[in-house]
Amino acid sequence: MLNDTIKATFKDAAQKLTRHRKREFMAKVAEDYFGGSARKTERGLGWNRESIQLGLHERRSGILCVDNYRARGRHKSEEVLANLESDIRTLVDVQAQADPKFQSTFLYARISARAVREALITQKGYDESQLPSRQTIGAILNRMGYRLKKHKK
Repeated sequence: MLNDTIKATFKDAAQKLTRHRKREFMAKVAEDYFGGSARKTERGLGWNRESIQLGLHERRSGILCVDNYRARGRHKSEEVLANLESDIRTLVDVQAQADPKFQSTFLYARISARAVREALITQKGYDESQLPSRQTIGAILNRMGYRLKKHKK
């Protein structure tokens, strides 16, 4: 039905669009060239059938679906465990010192990330399974403005 040049043009046009505009374009192509069938459009052009169906529903109803991209992915440990940041701050502030040359605004923590994790378990009552790993604790400390110094042996 459609030659390869037209298919390539449709694919290129769809690739340049985003969100509801892309779904609207895909639905329009499905209606005009594939009889409004999302399955035939998927087979003919290789597009996602669910996106085509959503575009067709949006065209019929006139209501645009809002994408919630911010809810996707994994959330930071500080967001999941509400008191984690304040508990880390109470443990590390005692061990922190400013840069002796005052060349940076970071505080140097004289405590390791492993020790912070163990202190959170023993002193603050966190369960070991709910706490993030040692590397993540180090990343949290960096985000909070602390820099870990290597311990001298």
